[in-house]
Amino acid sequence: MSRNLTLWGRASSANVQKTLWALEELGLPYEHRLVGGSYGGLDDPAYRTLNPNGLVPTLQDGDLTVWESHATLRYLAATHGAETLWRADPRRRAIVDQWTDWTATTFQPGWLAVFWLFVRTPREQHDAKAIAAAHAKTVSALRLLDANLADRDFLAGDALSYADIAAGVALYRWFTMDIDRPAMPGVENWYLRLQRREAFRKVVMVSYAELVGRLAF
Repeated sequence: MSRNLTLWGRASSANVQKTLWALEELGLPYEHRLVGGSYGGLDDPAYRTLNPNGLVPTLQDGDLTVWESHATLRYLAATHGAETLWRADPRRRAIVDQWTDWTATTFQPGWLAVFWLFVRTPREQHDAKAIAAAHAKTVSALRLLDANLADRDFLAGDALSYADIAAGVALYRWFTMDIDRPAMPGVENWYLRLQRREAFRKVVMVSYAELVGRLAF
């Protein structure tokens, strides 16, 4: 198996941060090539050959190319994270996948909408009704997370899994945006636990100032 790992994508992308977090959590050497946002390059033919969607992240492992952030998480966990990020037991892994897929279908659309509408949209263009709707959807999803975390340290049990990475990248932005946040002890304690992880601090707790008030580059 190749150890020639290359990650394409800007560091301020939440989806890229998922892959970065997994790489750092697993202690893997990798090359990070900055594309997207202010770096451009997503429409370059060479990049479109790697990722026909023209999005980030894109992960290369030798002659293998994987895109879609959650696919990169599963791949890295399966190949390098035996009994850390990866669960060999299909019954245990089903719970990890349950929360990972729920993040993609339910949680992420809500919190990213809040971020786009409140942070990335210039203040003079704010749509209060749309922001309120996205905020309500996000709070509803967070309450599910909060209930699940009432009796466990991480989403799928007592140890970090790729489900925590998929969902956990939202927390730094959620807790630093100037928005109303109802008290949720389970989520708040989960965030504190994630902050103790060096990989989380390094790649998730980073400035998103370049994105404020900016809908496009």
